[in-house]
Amino acid sequence: MMTDAVALLGILWIGLTLYTVLGGADFGAGVWHLVTGRKPGGPYDPARERDLLEHTIGPVWEANHVWLIFVITVFWTAFPSAFGAFAATMYIPLTIAALGIIGRGAAFAFRKATDVGWQFKAYGLAFGISSVLTPFVLGMIAGGVASGRVPPVIGAGDIIWAWTNPTSIYTGLLAVGSCAYLAAVYLSRDAEREGEPALAEAFRRRALGTGIGLGVVAFAGLAILRTDAPQLVHGITHRGLPIVLLSLVCGAVSLILLARRRLAAARVVAAATVGTLLWGWGAAQYPILLYPDLTIDRAAAYPTVLRTTLGVIAFSAVLLVPSIAWLLGMFQRREPAGE
Repeated sequence: MMTDAVALLGILWIGLTLYTVLGGADFGAGVWHLVTGRKPGGPYDPARERDLLEHTIGPVWEANHVWLIFVITVFWTAFPSAFGAFAATMYIPLTIAALGIIGRGAAFAFRKATDVGWQFKAYGLAFGISSVLTPFVLGMIAGGVASGRVPPVIGAGDIIWAWTNPTSIYTGLLAVGSCAYLAAVYLSRDAEREGEPALAEAFRRRALGTGIGLGVVAFAGLAILRTDAPQLVHGITHRGLPIVLLSLVCGAVSLILLARRRLAAARVVAAATVGTLLWGWGAAQYPILLYPDLTIDRAAAYPTVLRTTLGVIAFSAVLLVPSIAWLLGMFQRREPAGE
């Protein structure tokens, strides 16, 4: 039954998906920035690779942190009791993630503004480390919720074990791997569009290797979930199974497209792979927000609040969605020669 609360949860999940497939690629670009070589000698200058990474991040991907703000705002407005318990249990990793987001943004900006060698390197290192740490911690938070370690009572959760458990470490690794995979796929197409065949091939190979490794980690981690999060496994193999299977198919297709150098199509399917995996988790846990028994309807705010929130989102979407689409489309166009 489609209630106002269910509709808002769906909108929240759409926002989370957009942050994952767009903002996640932002983090992934930082991961590749961290491991990029410093000396020429290969088929292309590493400095050109960093230039491509920074050019792509600068105008578009950094803007996608707006989706995280949107998700948090809708969460606490529409489901205040669940958000209160969640924040009370996860305030330590949430603080780390916030510092990581702020730190990577500041390091990225300061790196552009300095010509002092050691500062340039230090800011680059801070940017790269933050790009790994932040998605890892966000994935750990998701693992804590999915494994039922955020009880629906404020102050009842273990503020350390809730996000340092085996499931959280597993999902943290998946998060970093997914970000690196998405970024490599996206950047392979960006490099191709910019007329950089050597760079496009390098990122294509990285995407293939990361995608295969991510699949191995995903399957190997099921053993962890069976013992550490049995209710999640039950949900994945029942209600969430069709969506999880769709994610597996999309993952295989994305690798095939990469192998055949269909880079434009690969980026769409790669985003679908990660997005459907996220929705598989949502379906597996539905209608529970927090285990063991805090459902969507029980956690929902007053009906007036829900209706008002839906109205504000609908009005805002008329302004926001076309603007974001125009921004993304504008920076995906290839500039004419000579401009």
